[in-house]
Amino acid sequence: MLAGLCGPGTALTFDRSAFPASPTIDNKWFPLTPGMQYTTTGTVIGAEGTTARTVTHSVTGLTKLIDGVKTQVMWDRDYADGELVESELAFFAQTDRGVVWLFGEYPEEFENGEFTGAPATFLSGLSGAQAGIAMPAAPRAGTPSYVQAHAPAVNFLDCGGAVQENQRVCVPTGCYDDVLVIDEHNPLEPAVGHQQKFYSAGTGLVKVTAVGGDKQETLDLVKAEKLSDAQLRDINQQALILDQHAYQVSTDYARTPNAEVATDSSGAK
Repeated sequence: MLAGLCGPGTALTFDRSAFPASPTIDNKWFPLTPGMQYTTTGTVIGAEGTTARTVTHSVTGLTKLIDGVKTQVMWDRDYADGELVESELAFFAQTDRGVVWLFGEYPEEFENGEFTGAPATFLSGLSGAQAGIAMPAAPRAGTPSYVQAHAPAVNFLDCGGAVQENQRVCVPTGCYDDVLVIDEHNPLEPAVGHQQKFYSAGTGLVKVTAVGGDKQETLDLVKAEKLSDAQLRDINQQALILDQHAYQVSTDYARTPNAEVATDSSGAK
């Protein structure tokens, strides 16, 4: 057990028996329904200037066993000025009590269209990495911070905590009156500053802003859509290709079972 990573009382406790045999993630602040795809756009302002950013988050129909827990696979694609800079698989599972946990990330990096590696990869149970809380079951402003994940081998430690509730936020997809604000930061990298993420019940992430740090990133939700069955099958196949490539890139990843297709139906009509 890791003690106090994000302040007093933030030791990580991990209980495999708290997770169902197959992942269902229906936390109202962090729903991951296979076949849903979310697109956010914004800018990153740093010392080198301003970069336009687009991130596409696809909830695949894949599952993957990590650290004894079957997780739901998310596939994110990150574009800077229209060019792919990162393609990432992220792995989530929800306890029977509704707490969503992050079990790892495999982020491939690209430069000028060429794959350069995946040095920030971490998977719970390997190389000292441990899963953490992506979203509490019932987050409340003013409650203690929590560890979102810890991977000392890649200097990854994210701390989160709810700081506001019932906020009104307007983005291109509409205005939301029930918004929960989560503050996130990595105490190992103070120069990065803090991110604040805005979540609406039933939708999930709708906005990201920066508080301090050497890069100021803002993102707004511009599209939330349910993919067709054919589109989900295509997303599944592309994510499986990424999963297979990871075995050639990461020795830790090579120690995990292959991702599997759990569903190829989005339920779209």
